[in-house]
Amino acid sequence: MSLPPRAVLVHRATELSELVARHGTRQQAGFFLQTRGRDLAELDKRHEAQQKALATVSAAVPLDWRRAVAERGDLDRFVFGPEDVVIAIGQDGLVANVAKYLDGQPVIGINPEPARNPGVLVPHPPDAVADLLRTRNVEERTMVVAGTDDGQRLLALNEVYVGHRTHQSARYRLASPEGLEERQSSSGLLVGTGTGSTGWCRSAWQERRSRLALPGPLDPALCWFVREAWPSPATGTSYTEGVLTAQDHLTVTAEADLVVFGDGIEADALTITWGQRLDITVADTRLRLVR
Repeated sequence: MSLPPRAVLVHRATELSELVARHGTRQQAGFFLQTRGRDLAELDKRHEAQQKALATVSAAVPLDWRRAVAERGDLDRFVFGPEDVVIAIGQDGLVANVAKYLDGQPVIGINPEPARNPGVLVPHPPDAVADLLRTRNVEERTMVVAGTDDGQRLLALNEVYVGHRTHQSARYRLASPEGLEERQSSSGLLVGTGTGSTGWCRSAWQERRSRLALPGPLDPALCWFVREAWPSPATGTSYTEGVLTAQDHLTVTAEADLVVFGDGIEADALTITWGQRLDITVADTRLRLVR
C-alpha cells in the first residue's frame, strides 16, 4: 500500500530567532542591536514575512498529504523519502543547501522577500503553491559529484570546493581530462555547474578575465578554476581552468590533508589525506526544480 505524498517545508532560522537564541531574551537581543546602531524593527519585518509565507504554504498543502518541517541546520540529519515534495521557503541558497540531500524529489522554491532575494531558485510567491502542487512542470538542473577512492560521495548544486581546512596552501596533484598532470599549491579548487557559474565560480572567472564559455544551468557540463596557484620549482600554474563534459573526470590526488565541501556547507564535508584520490564529474542526479 503506497503512502500519500509528504510536503516537506524547508526553511532557515531567521536572524531574529538566532539573535534571541544567542542572547536569551528578545529584550537582550534588542539591547545588543542598539549598541551597534540597529533596532529590532527590520528583523521583526523579515521574521514576519517568513512566518507569513510558512503559514500560507502550509495552508495550501492538501489535507490528505503528510507534512514535515526541516530547518537548514538539520538537513544533514533529515531523512527524505521518495514520495516527498520539498518546498524551500527562503533565499536562493536554501535550494542549493537542500539539493545535495535529495534523489529526484521535486523542489518548489518560494520567495518570502522578493525585494531582497533575486529569486533564481526561489521564483514563486507563497500563494502559488496550491497550483504548483498540481502542475509540477519540472526543470532538471545539472549537479556536480565528488567521489573518493574509498567510496565517500558528495553532491552539490552550485560548486564543490577542494582545499585546506584553514588558510594554508592546499597541495595536490591535478589530472585533467586531457591527460595533463601537474603538482600544484593553491588556495583551493572550485568545480561548478551552470547554476553555480552565477556565483563563486563566476567571481573566479571574472577576476582572471577568463575566455571560457561558462555552462548553462541545464547543460551537462561543469567549469573548474584553481584559485591562486603558486609557481615554484616543485609546483606549476599551467592548468588552472577548464570545462568538463558529462564524460570527463577531474582527478585530484592529495599531497596534504584536504577538505571537500559543497555549496558552502563546511559542516558536512569529506576529508581526504595524503595519497587519496578524488574524482569530480557531472552527477547522474539532477535537481528537479518546479517552474
